[in-house]
Amino acid sequence: MRLPAALLGLSLIVPAFALAQSAGEVERCFQNPAACAGGGGGTAPAAPAPAPPPAPLAARPAPAPDYATVLNSPEPDRRKIQESLRTLDKYNGPIDGNLQSEATMKAISDWQKGRNTPAVGKLTPQEAAQLNAEAARAPIRRLESPPPQTAQPVPLAPPRPSNADALKALKERLAERRKAAEPKANAAAQALVRDLKAYVAADGKGVAGDQFADFAKWYADNRAAGRTVGDITPVIDDYGDAKAGAATTTEVKFETKQGDKTYSQCLVFAWIEGTPRKSPQAFGCNDVAAVEKWKTDQALKSAWR
Repeated sequence: MRLPAALLGLSLIVPAFALAQSAGEVERCFQNPAACAGGGGGTAPAAPAPAPPPAPLAARPAPAPDYATVLNSPEPDRRKIQESLRTLDKYNGPIDGNLQSEATMKAISDWQKGRNTPAVGKLTPQEAAQLNAEAARAPIRRLESPPPQTAQPVPLAPPRPSNADALKALKERLAERRKAAEPKANAAAQALVRDLKAYVAADGKGVAGDQFADFAKWYADNRAAGRTVGDITPVIDDYGDAKAGAATTTEVKFETKQGDKTYSQCLVFAWIEGTPRKSPQAFGCNDVAAVEKWKTDQALKSAWR
C-alpha cells in the first residue's frame, strides 16, 4: 500500500527534529553535566543547591619551649653563654660550661627579667643567640678567672715534749709561782706559830685556842697525859687565793716531852687570812682527805703546788 505524499513528508520532518533536539541536549550536558542529572526532555533542569561552608580548623596548642637543645649543646657553646653572662655583669662564677648550676641559672633568670620575658633560668636556642649577640655589642669588661692558688704547705705540729721535759717544765713553773707567793705564805705561817707559842706559854689561853678548837683539845689532852710542849716547827703545805681571800694550810710539828721521853706530833692548820682568821680548822697530819675537802670548800687556787 502506498502512503500519501503528505504523510510521507511528515515522517521525514519528525526524525530530523528529534535529531536536532538530541544534538542540542548533548551540547548542553557537555557544558553543564548537572543539568542532565534528571534525564532528557524539553524542561530545563533545576539550579544546584549551594555547597555548605568549610568547617573551622581546630586551634593547635603552642609548642613547648625548647630548652634541651642549649642544655645539651657542646661545652664550648655552653661556656660561651657563661662568658656572655659575665660580660653583661650577670655572672661571676667559674666558666665551666655548667648551665644548671645555681649561679648560672640565677644569672640567666636576671637577664630574662631585664627583657621582660619569663625568668625560668634556662635558654631556648633563640634566646641563647640573642644573649650572645647582646654580649658581643657590650663594651669589653670581662674579668679573667683568678689564677689557681698554690696550696700552702700545712705547718707541722711541733714535736710533743717527752714526759721528762714536761715534768721539768712543770717544776719550773711551780717554782716560779711558789717564789712569788713565798713571802706572804711565810708571814702567815710565822704569825700562826707566834700565836701557838703564846697559847702554850699562857698554859692554854690565847687566840690560837679560841680560833682552832681542835688544837685546844689536843693541847688539853697532852697536859692531862703529863706531856709538855717544846719546839714548834711550821712547814707550809699550801697557799693561794680562795673565794674569801688568801688561804694557807700549814703542817706544824710539835715536840712533846713526858719524863725522859720525847714524842713528835703533827697537826695541819688551815685558815683564810684576816683578823681574826676565817674558817680556821686543825686536822691530824694523817687526815689528808679532810684537809683536801677544806681546800675544795674554800675554792683554793694553789700558788704553791
